[in-house]
Amino acid sequence: MATLTREVVVDALGRTDDLVIAEIIAIGATREELAEAQAWIANDDPLLASGRPRATGRVAQLVEILAAVQEEDEALLERSVR
Repeated sequence: MATLTREVVVDALGRTDDLVIAEIIAIGATREELAEAQAWIANDDPLLASGRPRATGRVAQLVEILAAVQEEDEALLERSVR
C-alpha cells in the first residue's frame, strides 16, 4: 500500500493547513489508515461496539492530529459566533 500524498490528504480532509498535511504525510500512513482515523473521529461508538480495539500505531497518531484539528476548528467557529 502506498503512503499518503498531499493530494490524497487534501481530497480526504478538504482545505487543511500545510503543516498539518506535512505532519500527516510524515507518519507514513496509508489511505486506508487515514480513512480509519477519520472513522474514529466521526464516531467511535460503532467501532468499539463491534469489538475493535482503540486505534493504535499510525492510526492512533492520525486520530490525535485529526482530533486537534477538529478542536481548533470548533474553537475558531465558537469565537466567530460571539
